[in-house]
Amino acid sequence: MKYKRILLKLSGEALMGEQLAGIDPKRISQYAQEIKNIVKQNVQVAVVIGGGNFFRGINVEEGGIDRAQGDYMGMLATVFNSMALQSALEGIDIQTRLLSAIKMEEICEPYIRRRAIRHLEKGRVVILGAGTGNPYFTTDTAASLRAIELEADVILKGTRVDGIYSADPEKDKSATKYDKISFSEVYEKGLKIMDLTAFTLCNENKLPVIVFDMNKPGNLGKVIAGETVGTLVEF
Repeated sequence: MKYKRILLKLSGEALMGEQLAGIDPKRISQYAQEIKNIVKQNVQVAVVIGGGNFFRGINVEEGGIDRAQGDYMGMLATVFNSMALQSALEGIDIQTRLLSAIKMEEICEPYIRRRAIRHLEKGRVVILGAGTGNPYFTTDTAASLRAIELEADVILKGTRVDGIYSADPEKDKSATKYDKISFSEVYEKGLKIMDLTAFTLCNENKLPVIVFDMNKPGNLGKVIAGETVGTLVEF
């Protein structure tokens, strides 16, 4: 395996499947099986999931909810998704630990860096809920921060598209896909992969990012093996 310890970033919207909101049981079961396949190859896996299938804090100000309050609500939505993934993984005999940046002792362990690393070393999938625990930061930033703290080899950003394109491939049929691209090229071309805070954290800490289609069965295993799947962003 090319990568021994990874941070897998999943969007909340991806869990909806064909639904308009919530969690599609088939989709989360597929993700759990994909994760199981690489855990069985002794890959250490940490996961950060967004909450956009339930709530997006950044979109609530027009409804009379202030941004900070909305962001905390979004953090709780990520815990919903984290609990669902935990249940799906444990249903197929994968040991997990759910760690939260916000204390909620009855359902999550508090996030402690050394404890999280120890869980990874013991082969448990570590699911990281509640973002960074602070408003005004996205789950992309949480993923970058935790990947750096946990000394991950790479961030794998699972999306519904098969990599990074010169333009939105759903809108521009002439858009071309990159197999590899540098951080500086992403800045120069104005490509949107993560929010700027998250992306800068990865760049400054020399942490590569791979953007790939998580919905295609087998893709996660191919990425771990070092096959050319998706787009590699490197320094």
